[in-house]
Amino acid sequence: MSEMADRYRRRAETFERKVVSVHPDQWSLPSPCEKWTARDVVRHIVDMHEAMLRPLGRSLGPAPSVDDDPVAAFRAARADVEAVLDDPSLAGRPCDTPAGRVPAERHIDQVLSDDLLLHGWDLARATFQDDTMDPEDVERAWAAMTALPGDLVEKFRTPGAFGPGVEVFGPEVSVEDDARLQDRLLAFIGRDPRWRP
Repeated sequence: MSEMADRYRRRAETFERKVVSVHPDQWSLPSPCEKWTARDVVRHIVDMHEAMLRPLGRSLGPAPSVDDDPVAAFRAARADVEAVLDDPSLAGRPCDTPAGRVPAERHIDQVLSDDLLLHGWDLARATFQDDTMDPEDVERAWAAMTALPGDLVEKFRTPGAFGPGVEVFGPEVSVEDDARLQDRLLAFIGRDPRWRP
């Protein structure tokens, strides 16, 4: 298994544990993502799994909806992406992405794996779970985000730049100079690390 596939599986497992731990009465709680509930965070992640499959001419298989069963919906979407990562001919197939033409597994690594990390914080914070991210994942994400060209970061911060209703980053949030790296990462992408439901 490649390092990228391993990273996806590890982060998907962490995210799944958070989904499983949400109590039934918590799904409608607000999340740090403005206008999204806890359920909407999972819906976005499931939708992003489908977005990773689309360039390969694939789609999500039959599964319960996030409205009916968020856990089952995520598990099914995860299985569909893992099937791609487990097949070298699919994992290595070039995909056209906003960042250029890259192999499918790299697209999954650069977009979906990071989404699992960052939206895992959203879901945990919304539902009163431990929201501590893996420090190595935080360092890796921080290095990648801060290495992005300024014009691309601005595009990420521009609502609708990647399609109607799509917002990648929010406006950067101010944090203390000595804030821990996790908080600085969250602030960079537009989250307020002090946010509470």
